[in-house]
Amino acid sequence: MVAKQRPVLVLAYPEPHDARALVVVVPLTSQKRGLRGEVDLGQPRWLPKPSAVNVQGFASIDPGALQRRLGKLSAVQLNEVKEAVRDLLGL
Repeated sequence: MVAKQRPVLVLAYPEPHDARALVVVVPLTSQKRGLRGEVDLGQPRWLPKPSAVNVQGFASIDPGALQRRLGKLSAVQLNEVKEAVRDLLGL
């Protein structure tokens, strides 16, 4: 079986001095539900459908799993993601 490629938001990329060479990501989804942990992105020009960031889907992946950069969030969207992460983790 071939795994489908999925877009992610990179939250942290490893530095040379990090203990592990892992990228921390959260998935982007077009299956928006309007629930806690979702940050609506509308339809960025670099995605085919209206989408949201799902901050509940934290994952660590190998940097080699990343294939290409699709786009960049605006400062406002990035702040909304940060707030959603803080809310989710109670920070």
